[in-house]
Amino acid sequence: MKVILIVLHLFILSIFYLIGVGIQNWLGLPIPGSIIGMLLLFFALMTKVLPVRFIEEGSTFILKHMPLLFLPVTVGILQFLDLFAGDGILLIFITLISTIIVMIVSGWIGQNLVNRSEVQKK
Repeated sequence: MKVILIVLHLFILSIFYLIGVGIQNWLGLPIPGSIIGMLLLFFALMTKVLPVRFIEEGSTFILKHMPLLFLPVTVGILQFLDLFAGDGILLIFITLISTIIVMIVSGWIGQNLVNRSEVQKK
C-alpha cells in the first residue's frame, strides 16, 4: 500500500512539474518550467490548497534517494574533463572557498534564527 501512496504522491509532484513546463512553453518565459512548477507547488502548499500529506511520502522518498538522482550528472561531467584540464587547481581552490563561505553564512543564519527564537520565547 505504501508503494501505491508513494507513486501517487510522485504523480502529483509530476503534475506540478508538467504544468510549470506548459506555462513556460505557452508564455515563452526564460524561467525553466521546473522552477515555475515548484513555485506553483509552493503557493499551493502555503495557501493550503494542497495539504502536505498529499505529497509527503513521495517527497520523502525523493529526498532519501537524491544522491542517486545526481549520479548521472556527475558521470556526465566526466565526459568534459578536457575543459577542466588546465584549471584543475583553480577549480579546487574555488570549490574550497565557496564551501567555506556557504558554511559560514549558513552557520551565521542558523545562529541568528536560534537567537531570535530564544528572544521570542522570553
